[in-house]
Amino acid sequence: MYGMAKRHSVKTLREAGHTQQSVAKQMNVAERTIRRIDAEPPVKVFDDAAELKRRGVGRPAKAAPFAEQIKEILKGEPALPTLEVLRRVKEDGYLGGKSALYELVQSVRPKDMRPIVRFEAVAGEFSQHDFGQVDVRFLDGSVKRVHFFASRLKYSRMVGVTIVPDERVESLVRALIGHYEYFGGVPLMSVFDRPKTVAIEWRKDGAVTKWNSTFMSVVGELGVGVELCWPYQPQQKGAVENLVGWVKGSFFKPRRFVDDDDLRRQLDAWHSEVNFERPSRATKEVPAERMKAERPRLRALKVTSAQLELRYPVHVGPTAMVNFETCKYSMPPQAMGLPGTLFLGRTAVRSIAGRWEALHPRLTEPNSTSVLPEHRAAILSAVSSERGRDYLKRQHLFALGNEAVDFITELVHRREQRWKRDINVMHELLDLHGEHAMRAAISTALKGETYGAEYVAHHLGEQHRAASMNFAGQGVTQ
Repeated sequence: MYGMAKRHSVKTLREAGHTQQSVAKQMNVAERTIRRIDAEPPVKVFDDAAELKRRGVGRPAKAAPFAEQIKEILKGEPALPTLEVLRRVKEDGYLGGKSALYELVQSVRPKDMRPIVRFEAVAGEFSQHDFGQVDVRFLDGSVKRVHFFASRLKYSRMVGVTIVPDERVESLVRALIGHYEYFGGVPLMSVFDRPKTVAIEWRKDGAVTKWNSTFMSVVGELGVGVELCWPYQPQQKGAVENLVGWVKGSFFKPRRFVDDDDLRRQLDAWHSEVNFERPSRATKEVPAERMKAERPRLRALKVTSAQLELRYPVHVGPTAMVNFETCKYSMPPQAMGLPGTLFLGRTAVRSIAGRWEALHPRLTEPNSTSVLPEHRAAILSAVSSERGRDYLKRQHLFALGNEAVDFITELVHRREQRWKRDINVMHELLDLHGEHAMRAAISTALKGETYGAEYVAHHLGEQHRAASMNFAGQGVTQ
């Protein structure tokens, strides 16, 4: 059907004396349509949808005959899933598509008229927290998916946003504590959606049956209460507007960024703007002004982000190693077979099993290994056979990475009768110079296709050790 505005234009032209043929050409409609419009009364209402309904334009929907039946179904079970309604009416002969029926169900389903209750907070009572992600296009045209964690105090509307590498529990709790530090303390309650980093399982009524143990150990140490709300129900968080959506619309979408560093610089400036300069839309006041009443109500932070250690249960394996997130950390051989606890810091990893404890720098490369020199010596002394010690030393060198494996593979094949001598020397060099220097020396020797302990020693600056090996004239194959 042509719209009411177009019908009005046709009538206007006809009343001005234009012929049906000229109007049809000008309005790009058929002459018989012009004749039909001529017979209609003057256009006074321009509501096309209402006119379509009045005229009954279009074929009747296949779902229409089932309207009363659907009403009866939903009267008894108002929350019945639409998919189940579709299944029932199909059993009674419905042959149409699901889209038409879904639209009908939506129109007749009883509306929930319960009032929205906004849980407004008093000073120091609530904070709201959530993960978000957004695709950022940099000025060079590249696109990067950015994850962020956002927090906001309910009373003052003071907000904190941190760029995080992922949405795992460690990123959550470190950003959370960082925001508490920024706010100057901890509120009584913190409200979250239901990410797996917080709640793992819950009943239909919303009661959590299984919490993320790492998250709960941190909030227990902080002494902050936790409340969860159902996703997409922001009124449960004390504000109708969505925190993540607001951050996207206020910061990410209207700005342009050169690179990651520029994004972080602009984020710092944005914090100053929204917290210390711009009045909040909800309170009509600058958050920093309302913080004067809220900060005294916040409780002291019991642990800082720099001090935070996340706890994970671990087991010391038969090789005296603790495995954590694809990385391995050595323990004294006396701890083999014992259950323990791994304390994950920002830059260090501490493991305790029984009365044994080990402190390692935190590994950042996947599938990497950290072995303390004293652990290597203790494990070697625990091996009785010489052959076993040779292979254990080789295993210690393998732990330096793929280049060490490639180097030793070539060494074994090229020095079939004497590789054990090289392994013993390289193991001594490892104890003397440490893992980092050994990796660099082995990498240099591998690239130069010089396979032997004397070459590794040379690259470590151990010329006297290389000379003492006296490999010259022994048919060394490189």
